[in-house]
Amino acid sequence: MSGGGFTRLPGGSVVVALSLPRPAHGPRSGPYECGCRVRVLVHAVNRQRALTRLRNLGLRAVYLRGNTEPPTPDEVTAVLHHPDGLVWRETPDDDTESWHPIRALWRPRPIHPARPPHPTPEPAPLRGNEDDRPASAA
Repeated sequence: MSGGGFTRLPGGSVVVALSLPRPAHGPRSGPYECGCRVRVLVHAVNRQRALTRLRNLGLRAVYLRGNTEPPTPDEVTAVLHHPDGLVWRETPDDDTESWHPIRALWRPRPIHPARPPHPTPEPAPLRGNEDDRPASAA
């Protein structure tokens, strides 16, 4: 169950704030193994579009039931000043942690083992003085 809420802005748009379990963030960790929660902020035209933005990113079971934890004024400012309008933070109560873009929430790609370099063909050896002669003498 996610806690969250929304705030309607004077221009008619909304800021939705949700507290969600943190997705898997390690090569061997499960999605809810660490018990970590993240606070996600979304700026959109309406509540349904905000939830659709999150669902399109892979957070399929995201619902907003009630308005128990609306975004604070500082959270509203943070999401309005971000170009994507979609940010997250792992410790919502810690003011020293900055807000991160949503791309930073997903698990890093696995590192592939180093491949041997491709062999480069060696240039053909130059023959005698053929390169020194003018084209008309050939």
